[in-house]
Amino acid sequence: MRADQALGAKFESWLAMGFDETRCPVRRLLDHVGDRWSMLLLAALAGGPRRFSALARAVPDISKRMLTQTLRTLETDGLVHRDVQPTVPPSVTYSLTPLGVSFAGPLLGLVEWAEANFGAVVAARARMAAAA
Repeated sequence: MRADQALGAKFESWLAMGFDETRCPVRRLLDHVGDRWSMLLLAALAGGPRRFSALARAVPDISKRMLTQTLRTLETDGLVHRDVQPTVPPSVTYSLTPLGVSFAGPLLGLVEWAEANFGAVVAARARMAAAA
């Protein structure tokens, strides 16, 4: 079965469940890992553990508040581990958990698709804007 057909079949199974939010893995997970910042932070952590300040430098357009909130969400979902060392001031390092590492493969596929098709998407947007 082609990927588009398999995806369509999955969608039909979600419809059969009535799009029950409590049982739909896509709605319950992708709203977190698919947001604006999560994928960038997971990609940054895929290279190894980083401290908060290093993550802030790696993704310079994220606010400190949003960085904190996104890291907490990823930690709550079990994708990121937060290690606090009892120093003065406390030293906090973030890393991927085994679950986070398991997400690196699918995320890499999405990133590679985005890199390969970015030009086509930009061109399509330009065509739509010109037609409007």
